[in-house]
Amino acid sequence: MTYAMLADVAASVTDLKKDPMGTIRDAGGEAVVILNRNEPAFYAVPPALYEAMLEMIDDVRLAEIVRERRGEPTVRVDIDALIEEADANGK
Repeated sequence: MTYAMLADVAASVTDLKKDPMGTIRDAGGEAVVILNRNEPAFYAVPPALYEAMLEMIDDVRLAEIVRERRGEPTVRVDIDALIEEADANGK
């Protein structure tokens, strides 16, 4: 059976057990596909890349909201008045 490898770097579960931090470090900040018996078991993603992925997902969700709301009526808002009102209400 064939599998899509969605990372440029691969390591075995055995390699990961021997040196987890070295396995991630050797990927140079990229995701690592961890193989179990030559099949993808999971992906190890460094924190910076994971954060970037979450930001991209958030951007996509916001873009969907913008597309959904396109064409809806708009409301003119004075940001200074809103700030003054919030200050007056103790918020």
